[in-house]
Amino acid sequence: MNPFSSAPETHRAAVITQSDRAIDAARSLAEQAKPGAMIRDQQRIYPRALLDQFTRLGLGSISVPRRFGGGGLGYQTVADVFRIISASDPSLGQIPQNHFGLIQFILGEGNEQQQLQLLQAIVSGKRLGNGGPEKNTRHTRDIKARLVSQGQEKRLSGEKFYSTGALFADILVTTALEENDRPAMAFIPLPADGVEIIDDWSGMGQRTTASGTVKLDRVAVDAALIIPLPPSEKPSLRGPVSQLIQAAIDAGIAQGALDDALEFVRSSSRPWVDAGVARNADDPYILADIGRISTELSAANALLKRAAKVLDSIDPHALTAENSAEASIAVAEAKVLTTDIALRASEKLLEWGGSRATLLQHGLDRHWRNARTHTLHDPVRWKTHAIGNYYLNAICPARHAWI
Repeated sequence: MNPFSSAPETHRAAVITQSDRAIDAARSLAEQAKPGAMIRDQQRIYPRALLDQFTRLGLGSISVPRRFGGGGLGYQTVADVFRIISASDPSLGQIPQNHFGLIQFILGEGNEQQQLQLLQAIVSGKRLGNGGPEKNTRHTRDIKARLVSQGQEKRLSGEKFYSTGALFADILVTTALEENDRPAMAFIPLPADGVEIIDDWSGMGQRTTASGTVKLDRVAVDAALIIPLPPSEKPSLRGPVSQLIQAAIDAGIAQGALDDALEFVRSSSRPWVDAGVARNADDPYILADIGRISTELSAANALLKRAAKVLDSIDPHALTAENSAEASIAVAEAKVLTTDIALRASEKLLEWGGSRATLLQHGLDRHWRNARTHTLHDPVRWKTHAIGNYYLNAICPARHAWI
């Protein structure tokens, strides 16, 4: 019996099989998201209707292979979709980011029946939500949550945080240790007894992602929906796929900040007294700054596109240590630049606009808060280390979702 067949149909999803249609859908959604982004940020109003539209349009299944009924589109398209949406509202962009990383995990680690069951549920309109890392552990890969046998059932207990997407999900996905102490990923159809999703995310940025706590108290888990995590030596694309989407979100944040900066400088700011110009848009130092920021954003987007091409060029059935490392490094290089430009563009926006740019009525501070919060997911210093170690010493990067 399919555990998803009896769940209420909350979404009706299309299937998009052409890249241009996916991009058009993303642009349409971004246009609708932009006017309310400032108010949603200031009042912590969740973009539920926009997220439902993301799903109904078919954007949630564009990376699912066509043999499972999905769009079968490449990661160049996926990256563009996230970049376009995040330029208008990066919280709307971040909510489904783990959904796509988990699709890659199912493809890489699930057995044939698990792939069929879970991926077809996604194509039908089900959303995956993340039961994230745990708060009080040594590091993000340390797990205390447990799966134990109770008669013929498995029961999961634990507490998670950074659970982006869980509040809006049809299927909660989280890690736990099995009785042999091996980590596994459990897929839990929602609603479920023993699952409590707490809306307690209080981050200064990405304020409407609801990335808070999930409590699990002896939650029944179907053994057929438990996928063991692979050993560290097994080649995988889960890390580079997850990181590509994060880099795309950061590139979107940078684009949104630059777009708002240009409009504010043109229409709402005044020139510095010593500039000798009638319009702030004619200040030679601002012109030079905007030229530099625009060039850096173009470079970041070029590396993002190149990284997606590397991922698209890899046959997932012929993964090796070499090509999975190549993908991770290509994505890490893009992530270094997208991190830097998201922070620089959002900070320069305030500098160019002057003191009035900080007024609450404009809501321009959200760009820097979003950039600073989202880029903290994975320390970029460890990406530059991995890149240098790869090129200098031929050392492959670690295999996990954060590189």
